[in-house]
Amino acid sequence: MRSQLRALTCAAALAASFITGTAFSADTYRVGATATGVPFTFLDVKSNQIQGMMIDSAQAIAKAGGFDVTILQNNFSALIPSLTANKIDIISAAMLKTPERQKVVQYSKPVYEYGEALVVNQDDNGTYTSMDDFKGEVVGAQVGTVFIDELKRRGIYQEVRGYDSISDLLRDLALGRIKAGFADKPILTYQASQGLLKKVRLVDGYKPSLNGEVCLIVRKGDQQLLEQINRGIDAVKADGTLDAIIAKWHIN
Repeated sequence: MRSQLRALTCAAALAASFITGTAFSADTYRVGATATGVPFTFLDVKSNQIQGMMIDSAQAIAKAGGFDVTILQNNFSALIPSLTANKIDIISAAMLKTPERQKVVQYSKPVYEYGEALVVNQDDNGTYTSMDDFKGEVVGAQVGTVFIDELKRRGIYQEVRGYDSISDLLRDLALGRIKAGFADKPILTYQASQGLLKKVRLVDGYKPSLNGEVCLIVRKGDQQLLEQINRGIDAVKADGTLDAIIAKWHIN
């Protein structure tokens, strides 16, 4: 009888711990972000934490939507594979919404909208307004972005080089290894305002070819999480929290 009682007690304890663990995992989600996308997402060396506009946004949206998040670092090109492999639950990064990506993942309501910017070597005094101005040249963009996809689609360049980060792209541009680089306009604008663009220049007058929405991204079928996120987005837009975050990171 005592052994049966002990067995029942242990079973009850296991059941309780399982329920508790399930409830926690259902309310706390893993957010994938990159460490190289200032001011959207970046590693703050002082705190050793990922910070930025999309981190602040994800945390504010989570609070308003009634769930918690923990931030995990990923390479940009690994974000969607990590999401579909259940290594993370949400992507919060400067990843524009595209029809191709929508075949694989689900996007929330928009958080922010922007297009690409053009950077060239500081010694290049040319006037450029379009991607087509670099026909026959070697150009580059970050791997996994819509910008590199568009460059490859046009098929007019001598070579299209892919980079794991914008900093790698800017390094090769400064060294004269490529003629032009295309990357997220808010990121490059922010870096220029902080004096972080060395031996390269942001081209004024360039007209973006690709304008798109930045959203939070979840797996196909995660409808409950998507609804929670969208409720959170509505709330932070309505109460001015999102506008304050955008102003904080100077990306307008």
